[in-house]
Amino acid sequence: MRFKVTINQQEAYPVIHLIDSQTGCMAEIFAFGGLLNAFHIPLNGTLFNCIDGFESVKQAEEKITNAFKSAKISPFVCRLQNGKYNYNGQSYTIRKNYLGNHALHGLIYDAVYEIDSITQSEDTAAISMTHHYQKNDPGYPFEYTIHLQWELRANNYLSVTTSINHHNEGPIPYADGWHPYFTLGGTVDQYQLQFDADTQLEFDAALIPTGKKIKDARFVQKNTLENVFLDNSFELAPNGKCILSNDHLQLEVVPDQHYPILQVYTPEHRNSIAIENLSGAPDNFNNGIGLLMLLPNKQYQFKTSYQLTQL
Repeated sequence: MRFKVTINQQEAYPVIHLIDSQTGCMAEIFAFGGLLNAFHIPLNGTLFNCIDGFESVKQAEEKITNAFKSAKISPFVCRLQNGKYNYNGQSYTIRKNYLGNHALHGLIYDAVYEIDSITQSEDTAAISMTHHYQKNDPGYPFEYTIHLQWELRANNYLSVTTSINHHNEGPIPYADGWHPYFTLGGTVDQYQLQFDADTQLEFDAALIPTGKKIKDARFVQKNTLENVFLDNSFELAPNGKCILSNDHLQLEVVPDQHYPILQVYTPEHRNSIAIENLSGAPDNFNNGIGLLMLLPNKQYQFKTSYQLTQL
């Protein structure tokens, strides 16, 4: 069988490997956070990892909030201004995690997922896992279930599908996303970036959208990242994608239509770059940009894929 799944139970929480035994391509998924910790492809006789991840599950537990590497962002994305929002005439305040004055990156980045099933065949290796959010934060007193399916296929193609449903009496506010950091070797200054967007959301000094938009066509065509610093949200064109490359590798990030916002962040160390697929804008519990109101007993899905190729 070409595609295999292995599960390491030796750490605090399971570590799953999706493996293409024909090429050696491998994705490493943590049950902690449901996150992608590594994505190896064969390169010049060795395996190259394009994910800036963690050394272990223990390190992920201890340091997930340092940079939110590969974190699942849910039920709100990026910053929520002052951690507050109003819904149905009531004011809510998030308790969990703040950067300065603002709540940051949702509530389940450190959730532990239960493994539901694995798939192994000649065509695919996949893992399905589930987490039930149970009103742990009084600022979001709405239970919901999140289901992830990570799937590896031929040609170094990896996808993740997020499914959400809930059984509250009425609709609940929601936004979804991922926060992976990618490396192609060397520094970000040696990379080129291209994506299908010519408009970014204007931010204030605290990285909260102002409601205005800025024309920014720098990356409609391939453009260097040398001395370019980004922490911005862009509006992707329908069926838009993002391509990161250097002289040796190309990473293609393809979200479905349910991830219309592309957040790009270049950290100060410049050894990797965050390319985040989001269902809506930062602070959209307040500004409404891409805010979803999830109906009870209905399933919602969000999908993105990553494909790494040698040039």
